Amino acid sequence: MIMIRMFSGVCTAAAIAALVSATATAQQDVTARARAIHERVIALDTHNDIDPQNFTASCNYTMRLTTQVNLPKMKEGGLDVSFFIVYVGQQDPRNVPDALQAAGYERAYRAAIAKFDAVHRLTEQIAPNEIELALTAADVPRIAKSGKKVAVIGIENGYPIGEDIRRVKEFYDRGGRYMSLAHNGHNQLADSHTGEATGEWKWGGISPLGRKVIEEMNRLGMMVDISHPSKGAILQAIGLSKAPVIASHSSVRKLADVSRDLDDEMLMAVKTNGGVVQLNALSGFLKVDPRERGPAIASLRAEFGLPAGGGRGGGAAAVVVDARTRRLRRIDARSKRERRRPTAGAAVVVVPRLGLRRCRRIAVPSSTESWRKSIGSGLRPDARRSRTTSIMWTTRSS
Repeated sequence: MIMIRMFSGVCTAAAIAALVSATATAQQDVTARARAIHERVIALDTHNDIDPQNFTASCNYTMRLTTQVNLPKMKEGGLDVSFFIVYVGQQDPRNVPDALQAAGYERAYRAAIAKFDAVHRLTEQIAPNEIELALTAADVPRIAKSGKKVAVIGIENGYPIGEDIRRVKEFYDRGGRYMSLAHNGHNQLADSHTGEATGEWKWGGISPLGRKVIEEMNRLGMMVDISHPSKGAILQAIGLSKAPVIASHSSVRKLADVSRDLDDEMLMAVKTNGGVVQLNALSGFLKVDPRERGPAIASLRAEFGLPAGGGRGGGAAAVVVDARTRRLRRIDARSKRERRRPTAGAAVVVVPRLGLRRCRRIAVPSSTESWRKSIGSGLRPDARRSRTTSIMWTTRSS
């Protein structure tokens, strides 16, 4: 009996070992196949927000910034093409009375031009040997084959057009190859998905001017992006467009019931239109957070002295990890005293916040190995090995 049990145990152990080995082999096979596909195709990201202050001679995408996308990270991650986004936030007439008047349109236009200029500066002055702007579909494989990365420009929110339809061609001539009519808030062209929260709509879909804008986009060859407008505006845009539409960064409402996602009716309409949906990997659009998450994050922010909430805007903060006590303390990025006199024996780890709009460096008398041992593997700032650790950070809007 004892021998039978021992034999049974050996057989079970052998079976488990064989199963583990087979699983590991299968996983390696899947990974190898995925890598082979990735290396064979042109990999592109259709929506990357930018900040013009990261496109200057002293701070730009040739550096390994903490932006999610830059040239070093594109090379490391195998990303061939990036749509850099000319995004302008939607001002609300209830808060900014002239938002949908000439002055508001002019502010939005200037903000848009700054981002167009930033992409041209990167591709024409800062790194012309590393990245090139694509203006046609044929440009993309040609540039990729040359070994350079590919930049394409997308426009998020048609608000900067104002009421001058000639600006559609101007934006096209500046390199814009897709545009969404609205963002988070109704504008002169279309309703936004945000109207769903209150049931308040400005146009019941697309405005008369918005219809003319879609016609002009079709004429020029600029893709209609349906991420962010209301469901009514999306279905109308699909019906009006003579060319397939895209959703540059939307997800599936069946999986996460948020107004930014596309429901089954919209997805089927895109399919019928011959369009394409690029999924948004932001967690809030992929799953609904449990009720406990919000209070837990608020408690954590309070513990480290960070303002409540988040989003576009605000300042920037860093956490100092003392190499001796391993305790954390917060410093404000705007505190000149803290920047000039960092604590001896401490490493500075940046906690990026969406409001930071420029590169900064903090030199601290701590080796790269010191802060790694102090903070563990969970926090990994971008840093260059040197006598002092120089940490540069920026943020990327979402």
